[in-house]
Amino acid sequence: MTEKRSSWSLAAFAAPCLPLSALGLPLVVYLPEYYTSELGLSLTVVGSAFLLVRLIDIIFDPLIGGVMDRTRTRWGRFRPWMVGGAPLVAAGAYFLFMAQPGMSAGYLWLWLIVVYAGYSMMSLSHTAWAAVLSSDYQQRSRVYGWWQAGNVIGMILVLTLPPIMSIVFKGDHGAGIRAMGWFIVALIPLTVLLATRAVGETSAPLQRHKSGVVEYLALLKRVSVRKLLIADLLMGLAPGIAGALFFFFFERIKGFDKTEAGILLLVYFVAALAGAPLWPVLARRIGKHKALAVASVIYAVVQVLAVLTPAENTVLGMLILILAGLPYSAAPLLVRAMMADISDEERLITGADRTGLLYALVSGTAKLGHAMAIGAFPVLALLGFDPKLPTATGETALIALYAVVPAALGLVVAAVMLRYPLDATRVAEIQRQLAERQPEPQPPAPEPDPNVALLTPADR
Repeated sequence: MTEKRSSWSLAAFAAPCLPLSALGLPLVVYLPEYYTSELGLSLTVVGSAFLLVRLIDIIFDPLIGGVMDRTRTRWGRFRPWMVGGAPLVAAGAYFLFMAQPGMSAGYLWLWLIVVYAGYSMMSLSHTAWAAVLSSDYQQRSRVYGWWQAGNVIGMILVLTLPPIMSIVFKGDHGAGIRAMGWFIVALIPLTVLLATRAVGETSAPLQRHKSGVVEYLALLKRVSVRKLLIADLLMGLAPGIAGALFFFFFERIKGFDKTEAGILLLVYFVAALAGAPLWPVLARRIGKHKALAVASVIYAVVQVLAVLTPAENTVLGMLILILAGLPYSAAPLLVRAMMADISDEERLITGADRTGLLYALVSGTAKLGHAMAIGAFPVLALLGFDPKLPTATGETALIALYAVVPAALGLVVAAVMLRYPLDATRVAEIQRQLAERQPEPQPPAPEPDPNVALLTPADR
């Protein structure tokens, strides 16, 4: 038997996703365009800052992931790191979203570094903590389904703020950006307190294993790890590119104004929320890796269809974005659920619990994908796109980068996932062999969690 968390427990656990995703989305979609169009920095300066700081942040992940694996406190391995990252995220978000015209490139660099340091601590500890909430192949999809639902709800809520500020309060675009910042700053302490107080963490093994850069690189030798990271990288890069260019595409190519484009983006994430429960159900029927392959193909097809829709047609624009939003939730939740299975494989092969280090890998590929996506800005500039002066060459480059490139990446993901080695049968065998091993000394068991029930094989 394994543990099954209550819906209340998983909802409380997912609460920090609200401000974290409310930060992550504007960092990719809103802030680069805002710093260029409204605050006066060039495409190259903004694109370089977001790209290079994100690359620096990736180096931080294996260091912090290794330290997490060696952390032993009465609060567990992961919860202290979530609490520690919260003040950094709140401070960085405040200064990034409240920036005024005339701010320097140095200002952008400083607060990007601060916010990404805190974001790494919180997001990495949160996803690694989720991996130890259940040892069941199917329940892991459920845990990360709630996690992804929290992410999408956070995106939806933050996306409503610019239209509300514009339509209801007659504010400008900058007022909407500042409202996003206040939303994040207010929710960070509340949601972290709720999650860390309401949800327990299983005790970590007393034995500490090496979890450094050497071990981080050694994990890349495993076939299951490489395939999963390739999928995660490309499925972060594809929608990352589309997201970074979203406002340029729908304003320049489709003829919508900024408020209308913001509403279309909101429709996209509402569809993503609706799609979040579908992927664990499909994964239960055909396996996580095949479910991700299906989602990748759907994404590729719909991305190309977006180019074919007539300009200024709101109904068709919404329909396409609904179809595009449905597969959005698949990759984040399924990849992280599969990484929990790889953690079992790692324990079987090496005897080491490297949960934090494994999630540092998947966090790093997601960040690399988003960093490379911001790199689309200088590429777009090199191809002749000017945000203020329409040209045929620039618009062709915009269409290719927004639609064709992400669609091709989605098809590559599908091909990679069809050859992924860890299905439900293999994971069950790994867990059987782990159960038969001589158990290592364990710390005292934590107090029973009233929000956890025992799950029998018949319940799965």
